Amino acid sequence: MNIDYDKTNGLVPAIIQDAITNKVLMLGYMNEASYKKTIDTKLVTFYSRTKQRLWTKGEESGHVLQLVDMKLDCDNDALLIKVNPKGPTCHKGSDTCWDEENEIDYGFISKLESIINKRRSEASQEASYVASLFSEGINKIAQKVGEEAVEVVIEAKDTNDELFLNESADLLFHYLILLQAKGYRLKDIEEVLKSRH
Repeated sequence: MNIDYDKTNGLVPAIIQDAITNKVLMLGYMNEASYKKTIDTKLVTFYSRTKQRLWTKGEESGHVLQLVDMKLDCDNDALLIKVNPKGPTCHKGSDTCWDEENEIDYGFISKLESIINKRRSEASQEASYVASLFSEGINKIAQKVGEEAVEVVIEAKDTNDELFLNESADLLFHYLILLQAKGYRLKDIEEVLKSRH
């Protein structure tokens, strides 16, 4: 890599990102020596501005950052480093230096999983379609998934893309409900898929 250390007085910012969850974990600074040590050891090493020396993340706590990939930005003066963290990243004990949990986020799908969980626990079954499904039990929820799956198959053989997409959305929605009824989330299915990969 042709890192331009001169532009930034010998130190370049290094953004640390989880290679699996894509969460930003922390920001550190690297000089040429810390970059080389990171490459050699496969453990992320920074130049500590407070300690005035090279500092391998986790050298005291054991919460190291195992190097997966490293990219240089378009101006050659900032690094994006993907890692597998071993333990919490922040020195205060949280997963990230922004006090966030380092979990996979599927965007709106994760939000929908949270809504389903919230509606499941609502007291008034009449106020929520989701709550009413949970109150009817696993057989009813499984039946709905089956019905929606058949409708997706039917629409897949037709030419109306809007109907196909709507039925696909219905299937995914009901499948997320079924997963929670069985005590699981989409991340559990992802783990099975990863184990098969």
